[in-house]
Amino acid sequence: MPPIFRTLLHFLHSALHVCSDDAYSPPLFISLGYRTSNSFSITSGVLRLMTLLSMNEITTFRWSLEQDVENYQEAGYSGIGVWRHKLTDGDENEAIDLLCESGLRVTHLSWAGGFTGSDGRSVAESIDDALEALRLAAAINAGCLVIYPGGRNNHIFRHAGRLLRSALEEILPLAEAVEVPLAIEPMHAACAKDWTFLTDLPSVMSLVDEFCSPFLKIAYDTFHFPIHGRHRDVLGRLAPHIGIVHLGDRRQSPTSDQERCLLGQGRIPLGDVIGTLQGAGYTGNYDVKLLGSELEAYDYWTILEQSQLTFGELAPVTAQRSLA
Repeated sequence: MPPIFRTLLHFLHSALHVCSDDAYSPPLFISLGYRTSNSFSITSGVLRLMTLLSMNEITTFRWSLEQDVENYQEAGYSGIGVWRHKLTDGDENEAIDLLCESGLRVTHLSWAGGFTGSDGRSVAESIDDALEALRLAAAINAGCLVIYPGGRNNHIFRHAGRLLRSALEEILPLAEAVEVPLAIEPMHAACAKDWTFLTDLPSVMSLVDEFCSPFLKIAYDTFHFPIHGRHRDVLGRLAPHIGIVHLGDRRQSPTSDQERCLLGQGRIPLGDVIGTLQGAGYTGNYDVKLLGSELEAYDYWTILEQSQLTFGELAPVTAQRSLA
């Protein structure tokens, strides 16, 4: 991106900056687009009333929390998806203060879980860890806490489900008390072994319906479940239960390495997915979650800028309004 455009983008972000406090209202998202000459332009006379777009700290794996906060702001982002490892890597209180004073909205904290023992911890240890993660999520005003239930770990599916339900019964009361939703994330079966035994959306929706709590939601990742076409009705049923939408793209079928590519350059019809979600009434947040060997060829600034520009192009026209 030309330096002059980066400066302009930073200026616009500063002008539209919304403080992270009780008076918060959704920020305005500038609609940006490519020209065929590979230069950049701001779409004339249009602001998108978009829900928040955050950058996931896993995407910028090698940056510190301090670098993430500074660079996400400079790139024009209003949100950050916090990776717990970075939050607790140094002085925890200083990290919390940094986030709270930055003005960036924390769309989610990732992650807690492992209730099946697949990561070597006991159920009690995993529950205690999840309770601590909830307190951290509340301290940084996170939109939700992402939950990975844990892999099968040689359990039958029914027993794994009992372990998860038992853990949720202990954790959900605190989630309701601190007003931070839990967002359970299912995965494509090829990627799920070490993370979750939940590998389809209907089973997760059934679980959420079973608890019937506004503080138990779903983390939906487009990389794992690129629903579109005749299956759009699934997204319609899913929309009211979503705590966060992770935006990911891929060129091939999923593997355990979760090889992703830049948004809009893979096989997933992200525009269709976003449009369907918004048409179904989803007003929550989107989070750019990219990882894999292909992305190592790009510097992080390229990923930040390309992701924001692509999201602006993919967001449906119905989310626009005229400045006039």
